[in-house]
Amino acid sequence: MLRIEDQSIRLCDRMPRRSFMQIGGLAMGGLSLPQILKAQEKSGKRSSHKAVIMIFLAGGPPHQDMFDLKPEAPDEIRGEFKPINTNVPGIQISELMPRVAGMMDKFSIIRSLVGAEGRHDSFECCTGHHFRSAQPQGGWPSVGSAISKVKGPVHSTVPAYIDLSHTMAHNPWNIKGPGFLGLEHAPFRPDGDVMENMTLNSISNSRLNERASLLNNLDRFRRESETKLTDGTYDGYTNQALEVLSSSRLVEALNLEKEDPKVRARYGKDDPKVLKYPLEMGYQAIMSRFLLARRAVEAGARCVTCSFAHFDWHGNNFGHARSVIPLLDQGVAALVEDLHERGMDKDVTVLVWGEFGRTPKINKNAGRDHWPRVHAALMAGGGMKTGQVIGSTNRLGEEAVDRPVHMQEVFATLYHNLGIDVASTTIEDNNGRPQYLIDEQTPIRELV
Repeated sequence: MLRIEDQSIRLCDRMPRRSFMQIGGLAMGGLSLPQILKAQEKSGKRSSHKAVIMIFLAGGPPHQDMFDLKPEAPDEIRGEFKPINTNVPGIQISELMPRVAGMMDKFSIIRSLVGAEGRHDSFECCTGHHFRSAQPQGGWPSVGSAISKVKGPVHSTVPAYIDLSHTMAHNPWNIKGPGFLGLEHAPFRPDGDVMENMTLNSISNSRLNERASLLNNLDRFRRESETKLTDGTYDGYTNQALEVLSSSRLVEALNLEKEDPKVRARYGKDDPKVLKYPLEMGYQAIMSRFLLARRAVEAGARCVTCSFAHFDWHGNNFGHARSVIPLLDQGVAALVEDLHERGMDKDVTVLVWGEFGRTPKINKNAGRDHWPRVHAALMAGGGMKTGQVIGSTNRLGEEAVDRPVHMQEVFATLYHNLGIDVASTTIEDNNGRPQYLIDEQTPIRELV
């Protein structure tokens, strides 16, 4: 394992800065970066740069207060928010989402999602598989890991799968990893502290001196590595791993100082304490992550995942919604607008959803409880047919009554948009048995 050995430089979480610079553990949970690169080469897959950005709303967002309002329902059902018209005649969404409403022609809403099992877990949203289904040894891979395996990297110095999510206190909400595909297809996870230390925003002289020390160590590290590469101590994959570290491609993608200030402003300001939780719980509204997702895709990522805030509102549903949903509205609208302006809308699919919906009936604490019978999702880009609503629920928002859409159909659509035929594509599990990516192999017909 190659590493920088200056333990005196520490991040604000008390982890030494050298832990980020280890080639054997580059923010990937102790993964071997040379292993990742070697496995990617074995896949031999190259194609045009299609990509997916998935925004996971941990906790279960209230579909009745966002995408499927019921203004004619009784008071205890309809809640406090009013529907507003969008720029697509006949489609209304919550008054808390005016930006998305103003560009509804670039989105599609699925109001009739089914298949959720009601657990507070990202598993179904990450893998497309049921909790109750028999898992192969090692477990099902997340969609990003599957894409990494099937497609390989776009650029040798940019991981195919990047997770921009915060580490959340409720561990099952954290974005899932590679399952039986192994560590070489795990997501690259640059944490918040790492990204902040890659910019020069309001830094003190001491921090600047620390960075100078880091650069000196990195220079020495490169010189020593070049010597060992020359004498055969390290193989070609380690050399390629060094290129990842020394290449400016990924570093620049994660450095928002490189972005136009007007574009940055469009995405809004980060709000780490939007719900007053301690920062270490990870339930933050970091608007810049939407922008980082676009930049990561531009740099070469095929799949980017990102969590946003927290939606498990058993109490004060409407107060929390007023704080969180307008920020989500701004971030998602800015992302999709940005993709269109850059000509990326045909290639990049955006998916916004959570693990289940919320109860139609408001509880005694002015909250909504868990409701796995139906929920909603927002999709954009990917060359899909947008400006439409798919499916509907009954008058109380309790269940799908028209065109139920299974969560696996969403995954089939994501893979389809990437040019992956889920009816014929398989990946081998740890026992050498071919496994289909998902069971349901039909994309959402209304979108493709």
